[in-house]
Amino acid sequence: MNRYFRVEAPQSAHNQADEDRLFVRAAERAMQVLGAFHHATGPLTLSGISESAGLDRSAAQRLVHTFMKLGYIRRSSDDRGYLPGIRLMDHTLDLLRLDPVVQKATPVLLELRKSLRERVDLSLYDETRLIYALRMQSKRETFFATLVGHSVPTYCTAGGRAVLSQLPEEEAREILHRTPLHPFTSSTKVDPEEIMAELAIARENRYAVVCDEYALGEVALGVAITDRNGAPLSAIHVAGSLSEYTPEEFVAKAAPLAIEAASAIMAG
Repeated sequence: MNRYFRVEAPQSAHNQADEDRLFVRAAERAMQVLGAFHHATGPLTLSGISESAGLDRSAAQRLVHTFMKLGYIRRSSDDRGYLPGIRLMDHTLDLLRLDPVVQKATPVLLELRKSLRERVDLSLYDETRLIYALRMQSKRETFFATLVGHSVPTYCTAGGRAVLSQLPEEEAREILHRTPLHPFTSSTKVDPEEIMAELAIARENRYAVVCDEYALGEVALGVAITDRNGAPLSAIHVAGSLSEYTPEEFVAKAAPLAIEAASAIMAG
């Protein structure tokens, strides 16, 4: 299964843009062209970019040409379509090196990875999803699980439930309401009330645990990182194999260290 998870901007955001005199529609259209690659499984044709971006072919052609000149879009090696350009990586680097949570978390998570010897990740909170910013892998990982920028839903992942548990109940419900709740496995909880019950447990424990809900055979533990006012910023994820641990064994091993790591990041 392709586990890329993206949620489109809600319609209310576009409505607000209509009333915002500082909002630049041309910039929005340019970002829609780059965003056309979000769901791509290979190079896109100009028609494919136009359709995915919701733009007419002429506008898409001008923007693609401009991005090619700037290095943000390139032709595929077989010359049958377009791919993102390498200069986009400069912006990824800027985000990672300048983000204060990533700066503080990197040495802490390196130590956590050494102590646990299991997968350790840091993700950034984006309401309906988490976006991975640091990935420290174990021996079992797949290609998609190693990519910075890969995103996962908040409703059925340990880190996601950890961050949602830090929100006021009504805000958490509102986020669940605008999230596509679909099962990734036969164990995925998609009933909002069941998820809210899990958030209450996570709030009390200071961590969330998920087994088999997002990835079969995996037990994952998540701890939220918050700002001074208690608003969630990011999450630590620690994951192990259910072939090596029972959920109780994994929690006993990982929870104290993950909570300590989150506290160290927030105190930094």
